[in-house]
Amino acid sequence: MQTKKVYRFTVEEEKKMRLDLFLREKIPYLSRSFIQRLIEEENVKVNGCSSEKCLLVHKRDKILITIPPVAEPKVKPEPIPVDILWEDENLVVVNKPAGMLSHPTSRGEKNSLVNALLFHCGHLCEMGAPLRQGIVHRLDKDTSGVMVVAKDDYTYLGLSAQFRKRVVKKTYVALVRGIPPREEGIIKGKIGRDPRCGKKMVLEGRSSHQAVTHYQALKKWKNYSLLKLHPLTGRTHQIRLHLHLINCFLMGDEIYGGKKWQDFPCKLKRAMLHAKSLGFFHPKTEEWMEFEAPLPPDMQSVINYLNLEKLT
Repeated sequence: MQTKKVYRFTVEEEKKMRLDLFLREKIPYLSRSFIQRLIEEENVKVNGCSSEKCLLVHKRDKILITIPPVAEPKVKPEPIPVDILWEDENLVVVNKPAGMLSHPTSRGEKNSLVNALLFHCGHLCEMGAPLRQGIVHRLDKDTSGVMVVAKDDYTYLGLSAQFRKRVVKKTYVALVRGIPPREEGIIKGKIGRDPRCGKKMVLEGRSSHQAVTHYQALKKWKNYSLLKLHPLTGRTHQIRLHLHLINCFLMGDEIYGGKKWQDFPCKLKRAMLHAKSLGFFHPKTEEWMEFEAPLPPDMQSVINYLNLEKLT
């Protein structure tokens, strides 16, 4: 059973900001929906009184937030091999394989990266959600590549701030069906939840936010391309959706890959997307660090096939 947590803040300047947004800024590891629920359940007091999420905070307001204890699900360590690219007492950088969840979900999956790292490291930061220990950012199950995971609270908050402020440099490579209109360019398009399916994202969907991706063509065949992608924002499924805007479709992507997602002579077992490199400032040493994961064998095999066959 988790003990309750109490936070106290004094607004130091005239913010003209909603209470829920102010608290989201102050406690970044809590989701906005969780903060709103705390407000609705009267666990947030402003100047000693219960409040509403839409209240605007003012200079010298005193805010007390109480997070009641809850029974937390346990994530069990599992002896799963992990490809460690870097490790110190504060963080660990890994090359996550395709097919592995970044963390368990409420459905109780095992064999996730968190399960593996708890066995390898012994502990991870517990500031985030109970099932997401140490997870600062996430790769989809089918996406391989570089991830950084925090071991302590200070590192977690420092890395989270860098992701939020877009300091982190992320580079992906993708195999797509289609040829981009230019050798390189910028893709812009708002991304939000699909009103018909809450787990799926769509362009101009519900509660859309602007997203920006830089792309560069590394290699082109007659009807396929190898692209390098640098997402300047971090929206869910951003790359997979933005590819549509340049008439390219991620090979092997059953959800977003278009009607011909499996239109390839070799059967593809997953979407051909790889997080090739990740750069950030180490929260403790303030040193810039950058890590790279080699192209996985399945994507290299597709490239080799395309080079030999010159498919139309």
